[in-house]
Amino acid sequence: MLNELFTPSVQHALDIVGIFVFAISGALLAVRKNFDVFGIAVLAEVTALGGGLFRDLIIGAVPPAAFTDLGYFTTPLFAAVLVFFLHPHVERIQVGVNVFDAAGLGLFCVTGTVKAYDYGLGLTASAALGLATAVGGGVLRDVLANEVPSLLRWDRDLYAVPAIVGATTIVLCIRFDTLNAFTSGAAVIAAFVLRLLALRFHWRAPRAYNRRSATAEEN
Repeated sequence: MLNELFTPSVQHALDIVGIFVFAISGALLAVRKNFDVFGIAVLAEVTALGGGLFRDLIIGAVPPAAFTDLGYFTTPLFAAVLVFFLHPHVERIQVGVNVFDAAGLGLFCVTGTVKAYDYGLGLTASAALGLATAVGGGVLRDVLANEVPSLLRWDRDLYAVPAIVGATTIVLCIRFDTLNAFTSGAAVIAAFVLRLLALRFHWRAPRAYNRRSATAEEN
């Protein structure tokens, strides 16, 4: 089904772009944490490939694409080298990085959902793995950097919700037999735009209803 939506060459090019941008975000966090060059490379690789590796291992697509396609493995290393030498300049174009990161989020939640369904998972499980594909690398990045994952923090702009919207749109299209290049593209755009709006207007998920606490807020 995935090859029916995107040609293999287009799919590969989109994957490489998404991997590169996710790797940039991982490498930048490593620099902020004062990691050495090896730590920068590790965080770049984990952020870029972690979600896809998790998905492929769950669905039995082994060996994962990250280990069979040299481009998938070397792209994060290139991003790590770029950030190692030019991180002050990369930091200055953070807005642009965020835009491409949002595009990668939209793409990966869609392709992850479709691939999971192709391997025989049900609609709900496919959507869950689509979400994991999109956000899994970021969670692993934060854990390795000894931070509470951004995905779980109330003081971070919506990240998982746009991926959930994209993955849910895809499974609804599958359910009603309307999945095609147009509807899958619309799902990518929906997740992408929602993430950009969340960044622009600082939309955040609600905390517990009627929450009361005498303790100080944790940052």
